[in-house]
Amino acid sequence: MRHLKKRNKLALPADQRKAILRSLATSVLKRGQIKTTLGRAKAVQREVEHLITLAKKGDLHSRRQAASYIYEKEVVKKLFNETVGAYKTKNGGYTRIVKTTPRRGDAAPAAILQLVS
Repeated sequence: MRHLKKRNKLALPADQRKAILRSLATSVLKRGQIKTTLGRAKAVQREVEHLITLAKKGDLHSRRQAASYIYEKEVVKKLFNETVGAYKTKNGGYTRIVKTTPRRGDAAPAAILQLVS
């Protein structure tokens, strides 16, 4: 049975989908916000929320799990040292998606994914 197994496949093979999600998650944590399509924003929001939850734990195992997912070591340090401080008392809702005008060219629904501070 496939109960609770639904994922947004983003019309990509698994390896490419995972690479895009890792790249977008790294960018969000590095810059604070990104502009992308609505589907990708919804998919990467889940990953970013999970990474912040790992950072809130703060133990070595959580740091290694985050480091295996995030592409840049500096972003891992920033996540565990600076970013997590703003979310110590929150139990979720670390990011927000703001819909914007459709993307020029193919009219794909665009959105901004940003960290809530």
